[in-house]
Amino acid sequence: MFLVDQLTNVLTAISHPTRRAIIGQLASGPARFSDVAKPFDTALNAVTKHLKLLERAGLIERRKQGREVYISFRAEPLRQVVGWVHHYERFWNKQLDQFEQYFTDKKRKEKR
Repeated sequence: MFLVDQLTNVLTAISHPTRRAIIGQLASGPARFSDVAKPFDTALNAVTKHLKLLERAGLIERRKQGREVYISFRAEPLRQVVGWVHHYERFWNKQLDQFEQYFTDKKRKEKR
């Protein structure tokens, strides 16, 4: 059950374009809260809410250094998404292979 809840948290976190932009920004390295919030034309409270969702999903971590709060990206939770998507990729590849085989067999029968 925990893995499903965690996957749901990660999928929810990456479902919003602002949160994906924050992840993109943090992928190049840790940043102060004010630097993370700067590119967004929104209230700091809204950015805080986005960060809380990312933190709940385990995609970011906060570290206080003096008066500054630094935020870092953690990619590990995205592996759950990759695994889940990969499972369905195998499913669809199998379905498409069967579909292709059906038409290959049909074409052979028509040539006879």
